[in-house]
Amino acid sequence: MTRSILAVVFAVGAVGALSASGCKQTGVGDPCTPEQEYEPDFNGFSENEVNVESKSFQCQTRLCLVNHFRGRVSCPYGQDQSGGPPAGAKSCKVPGGDQAVTGNPNDQKLLATVQPQCVDRKSANAVYCSCRCANVDGKTNDGANYCTCPDGFSCTQLVSSIGAGDVGLTGAYCIKSNTAYDRATACSTTCDPTSAKCD
Repeated sequence: MTRSILAVVFAVGAVGALSASGCKQTGVGDPCTPEQEYEPDFNGFSENEVNVESKSFQCQTRLCLVNHFRGRVSCPYGQDQSGGPPAGAKSCKVPGGDQAVTGNPNDQKLLATVQPQCVDRKSANAVYCSCRCANVDGKTNDGANYCTCPDGFSCTQLVSSIGAGDVGLTGAYCIKSNTAYDRATACSTTCDPTSAKCD
């Protein structure tokens, strides 16, 4: 009896040791949908901004990065003011349900408008779980917690300022290699269900 118990303990220990010797999962690069997209009056993000959701329960890193992304992750082709999608696409819905994205009723210019994603900055390349890898000075020796970017990612300065006195989210984040934002060339082509598929 004792021998069989010891055998089971040894087997479990061996599996644990083998698991520990493998590659450590960081969660960096896992897909995430920003919490704002669960609000029906949210029209979408702008490619001119970086947004950091620092308490994301979808991410092992607890951080969902929106890096110069336009539109909504859940609606690649967007929709017009009345909520009508382009031909060949579906209207925008709140993720996980059938609730329509109504947009901001107080903004008569936008109403239900959701911009289509950019072909070169689709959600897969611009919205995912990430982590802070350096402070705004490119340093990691200030006592804060920083991560090391895994293979296929680079530590890139993204957030220079978020207001007086709060520097906890400023600095560099792990982004997918070769996806840095270039204002001069970004968003030259938008996602279209007939000519530039993005889903």
